Amino acid sequence: MKLFYGLLLCMPAALPAQQPTAVRFTIHTADKVQTIDNIGASGCWFSEGIGKYWPAQKKEQIAEWLFSKEFDAQGNPKGIGLSAWRFNIGGGTTEQGDSSGIKDFRKRVECFQHPDGSYDWSKQSGYIWFVKKAKEYGVENLIAFSNTPPVQFTKNGRGFKTERDFITNLRPDKYGAYAGFLADVLKHFDAEGLHFNYISPVNEPQWDWSNKPGQASQEGSPWRNREIHQVVTALDSALTAQNLSSKIMITEAGTLDYLFRNNSSASTQIQQFYGQGSPLQLSQLKHMTGFVGGHSYFTDAGDTNRIKVRQMLRDTAKKYGIDFWQTEYSMLADGYKEGAKGRRSAIDCALFLAKMIHTDLAVANACAWQLWNSYEPGSAAFDTRYYLVALKPNDTHTDGEYDQTKGLWAMGNYSRFIRPGMQRVHIVRSDKMDDLTASQNIMLSAYTSEKQLVLVAINYTITEKNILLDIKDVGKVKSVQRFVTSAAAGDNLKAYPITKLKGNITLPARSITTFVVNK
Repeated sequence: MKLFYGLLLCMPAALPAQQPTAVRFTIHTADKVQTIDNIGASGCWFSEGIGKYWPAQKKEQIAEWLFSKEFDAQGNPKGIGLSAWRFNIGGGTTEQGDSSGIKDFRKRVECFQHPDGSYDWSKQSGYIWFVKKAKEYGVENLIAFSNTPPVQFTKNGRGFKTERDFITNLRPDKYGAYAGFLADVLKHFDAEGLHFNYISPVNEPQWDWSNKPGQASQEGSPWRNREIHQVVTALDSALTAQNLSSKIMITEAGTLDYLFRNNSSASTQIQQFYGQGSPLQLSQLKHMTGFVGGHSYFTDAGDTNRIKVRQMLRDTAKKYGIDFWQTEYSMLADGYKEGAKGRRSAIDCALFLAKMIHTDLAVANACAWQLWNSYEPGSAAFDTRYYLVALKPNDTHTDGEYDQTKGLWAMGNYSRFIRPGMQRVHIVRSDKMDDLTASQNIMLSAYTSEKQLVLVAINYTITEKNILLDIKDVGKVKSVQRFVTSAAAGDNLKAYPITKLKGNITLPARSITTFVVNK
């Protein structure tokens, strides 16, 4: 026993566990990939009650969280600085009341035009309150979209299609009237100082929108590609006749793969609308944009599928010489759970949202990214899948409580600092991970302008990670700022000191970190 004890004393102490090698990211600032136009969100459904009835202090705080670019005394952002705001031009289901077939009164929307053709610009005042706030805060892009033509123009007099034939609800003789209505709305708000940069006349044309016979959860209409061509052509003429400068957004596809594949009367939309020689080509119209819009719903389940769809979309858009905008997303299906059971925490949802933004920007080469929806009823503590601000409204939606979510600030890691006109640049990583393997590890993207370089890093793992940054062609660095969103109570895009970019930089576990390099 004495000999054994002596041997123990002579054994060397256990070596400390070695830290994993830091991943080196080489940022090639001269190798630019795409230009970012905007990062924004929609204010649908609940804008009306909040903007029209809620106390000033409450709705002002919500607006500040969404639109402000200011910092508090500690250097923390007061808001997420959205650079786009989406406004829904209603179809008149509010005026129909319960006979509209839309059970939830909050999802019915007023229409500016009466059936006799006259206008009432006092309608949608709550929605317009938020549009005015967006303008006041300097939001760069106002986007108007329509889910349905006014009910007086539809085949069934409803704000949604009751037959499951996937044919538009717009009457054949009302294409010009619908286009003229949209142009009238834009012209009115131009005169009010609220210029809408873009107008979207169709929304998710692949869906039938009737969830039960004679009932729907919201306004909506299907559209076949040839009907989209017809209404866009009419709208282009109406905008020209009114001498308006707004551009037309298409197609707001219900899922991304309808843009380049699938077999329906509203599929392969890039090829149909942008292909040379296509009978449905729209790119020659005066008010058309050079991009196509689609929604990231239902293509978010599983890293392999999510990335493959976006690679194919990127390659198809490039082939046809157009850009791609991601114009709506929230966690509608269960992809955000990533196989987990039960409720997902606020930071889990925030990280998944960040991963979706990263993948759309860095894999699909999206030039814009827009969320649906800014605020909805729900909890701020778990399953924050649909919203940035959690609401607890009263029964009449004339007042209520509200709370920020981790998703609000996770989106702010992108929207607050990646400003319109910035260009995403190429990155090489030392661990050789591709888009798929990185999606459960560290994801990093970089964006440059004349005065700033912005890096957004997601640490998707449960442990701290070290990275090294090798920035090429950045010139003289004046200062560096760091903003972190994590599970920690105070980490809501919180400003942390950082004095240098050389050497190991630690990313907190389960976090999103934005580095702002001032040149």
